[in-house]
Amino acid sequence: KGLLQDIFHFITHMEKGFGYTLKHLIVAPGHMQRGYIEGNRIKQQKPFAMFFICVTIAALVRYWISNALINFYHADIISEANFFHQYMVIMYIVLLPVYSLITYLFFLKSGNNYAEIGVLMLYTLSFIFLMSTFISLLILIWPELDTAYVEFPIFTFYFTITLKNYFISIPRWQVIVKSILVMAVAFFINDAIEDFVIKLIS
Repeated sequence: KGLLQDIFHFITHMEKGFGYTLKHLIVAPGHMQRGYIEGNRIKQQKPFAMFFICVTIAALVRYWISNALINFYHADIISEANFFHQYMVIMYIVLLPVYSLITYLFFLKSGNNYAEIGVLMLYTLSFIFLMSTFISLLILIWPELDTAYVEFPIFTFYFTITLKNYFISIPRWQVIVKSILVMAVAFFINDAIEDFVIKLIS
């Protein structure tokens, strides 16, 4: 309990950089991204740096979890472990423009250009990667768990809240519907490419 309190205090009392940005991605998703685009950038972690840090953390944790499953449960997931160790970060850097383009096309009439949507997605995906890191720890308890069943509703909820706060000029129901569709398309693309890469390196 004391450790969790220390971590929470550390994050919530940071005045700039990673901790400050993370705090605002938690308490003000969407508002934080819109503020950055409007010029409130002094205290924020740069978007690509934030994205790179978070996806690297996610990849390392998934790699460590995969190794734990291999060592303690004798799981046949060596290819998956190699994917997390060597290819996951690269894959998401490549997919980032694709996810940004999908979101841009769904919200074409919002008045935001592609670069602004890219910033929105960099920050949003950063926090989603951190959430996926904690969700993936459940595999240590339930090795057979398909985390997608946990991730999709949680990620979609966060993504929807973020976009609702960001696209303030668009009717709420439209943002909700489009957010769910974007996340569904992104999940499909993500799973297809991840499976393809894992089979390729097997």
